[in-house]
Amino acid sequence: MPMPPIPVADLDEILAATRPLWQEWRGERLFISGGTGFFGCWLVESFLHANRTLQLGAEATVLTRNPKAFLEKVPHLRDIPGLTLLEGDVRDFTFPTGTYRYVIHAATDASAKQLAENPDDMRSTILNGTERMLEFAATAGTRKLLLTSSGAVYGTQPANLSLMHESYLENAEPPLSLTVYGQAKRAAEVMCGLAESDDLEIKIARCFAFLGPHLPLDTHFAAGNFLGDALAGSPIRIASDGSSVRSYLYAADLAIWLWTILFRAPSMRVYNVGSEDAVTICELAEATVEAVNPEISVVIGQSTDPNRTPNRYVPSTARAREELGLVQTISLSQGLRRTAAWHQLK
Repeated sequence: MPMPPIPVADLDEILAATRPLWQEWRGERLFISGGTGFFGCWLVESFLHANRTLQLGAEATVLTRNPKAFLEKVPHLRDIPGLTLLEGDVRDFTFPTGTYRYVIHAATDASAKQLAENPDDMRSTILNGTERMLEFAATAGTRKLLLTSSGAVYGTQPANLSLMHESYLENAEPPLSLTVYGQAKRAAEVMCGLAESDDLEIKIARCFAFLGPHLPLDTHFAAGNFLGDALAGSPIRIASDGSSVRSYLYAADLAIWLWTILFRAPSMRVYNVGSEDAVTICELAEATVEAVNPEISVVIGQSTDPNRTPNRYVPSTARAREELGLVQTISLSQGLRRTAAWHQLK
């Protein structure tokens, strides 16, 4: 199904927060892997908006396994000046010619389906894909490369940590609770550290949970599933007791953070990307009802076990705030409303 454009108001917010950063892009070229996923769509559209508005004369090449399917998904990006689609797999794509001063490696979503059905494919996409992207950057005159890593590299958040800090991994052994996805993302960070040089700055963003246009409504993401139920007028059903704790950053803030990290972060200085505003899954469901459809109810499938410590997945963003000036500007309720409004345009 064709997807509507990201709202201009969101793109304007991203540009307003990042406008001073774009001047170094004039006449330059960007290469993006994963440009057709949730992160990628926001990065591509915000790049094109800045390129057009500021008349940067920049170009972006987006790697995709299926250019035809991508253009069917986002037909408004067909024949856009400055955008080229390159067909290929991130593990073995043919390098485009010319210089690409900026590279963003955002391939491989945190797919629960792929993790369950084909973990080897997920692992090879992350590891071999990162190796291939680093090889490309070394040949393309790249100055800055951004790796979108994941909070999954930390494993299960300890019960005594309300917020997961970047320093948790420093001098730490890999936790036993790491998934294949978390293991591979952590290894990808190490690979980037080995590839860093005086000529190539590598930036790492450990990303947590998000809301916004292009968020799927029918996968393993609770926020998307709850929005899908609310938009359909169905009760929101929570299979668990709803006590797990998460936080959600709206995708306009996500894009601001990722562009800022690419442009301004010190090389190999890792930054968490997400929200510190923690909510239980039950509270998320209730917030979705209030923001989207007050006529529906929330049904909780299990009773709370007083002896179980609720699972937690919430980052500390103090480093990004103190060193890069990055803050959350869009609340959970605003993010839910904006995401719902975009889906209603389809």
